[in-house]
Amino acid sequence: MTVLVTRPGQDGEMLCFNLQQRQIASIHHPLIDVSQGRDYSSLMDDLSQADIVIAVSQYAVFWAQYTLKTIHQSFPTKPKYFAIGNKTAELLQQYTQQPVLSPQISDSEHLLDLPALKLVKNKRILILRGNGGRELIHQTLQQRGATVFYNEIYRRNLLPIKDIHLWEQWKMQGVSHLVITSGEQLAFFISQVPKQYLPWVVQLKLYVPSLRIHQQAEELGFSHIINTGSAANPVLLDCLSNTFTTGQKHDR
Repeated sequence: MTVLVTRPGQDGEMLCFNLQQRQIASIHHPLIDVSQGRDYSSLMDDLSQADIVIAVSQYAVFWAQYTLKTIHQSFPTKPKYFAIGNKTAELLQQYTQQPVLSPQISDSEHLLDLPALKLVKNKRILILRGNGGRELIHQTLQQRGATVFYNEIYRRNLLPIKDIHLWEQWKMQGVSHLVITSGEQLAFFISQVPKQYLPWVVQLKLYVPSLRIHQQAEELGFSHIINTGSAANPVLLDCLSNTFTTGQKHDR
């Protein structure tokens, strides 16, 4: 049994390393890479106008900090800061030196349930994000009377799977578990699967971080789906370890 990990960058590499430390075979094949976004030049102006700043991911925080550092600026102290995910909140707090609020469950719905985002009429809210996504946050906060605007501070670049032989290679390597941490990447992954390998792919045990992506996976034909409730590496690692331990016990 082998885990195919598609999450990009160091997070994906670290998850594979930790799996291998637990004697669980893994393959790292990212579906995206990340670069600076189109709105970097307006970041300081956008931050200075905001009453509330929401960072949707660690990439948003990293690239915002990178951009500010290149122009010898820092995060302003005036806004209230919010983040989706504990790691994102920790990173944002480190760079802003301000308190950062985040939901216990790392998704848009639970962010919007935070009491501090209920009464936002006439507030100016900046969402730091990549190229697309998190429209629910924008729409809901706008309905609550806020003025909401985006800064696309980073860009996700999709990485096509050009080598058709990879699918047979993964099959021969015993890939049985698949980790995909966003709906965009799940849809892209399925679009890359050659027809002859689709029946094999959809029977893999798929790990996703939210109910929304779980439902999306069902619609795409997956039948063995585990909603981990978080995209954090420790959570993914525990879920995978528990599955493999249980599987080994059943094999005895």
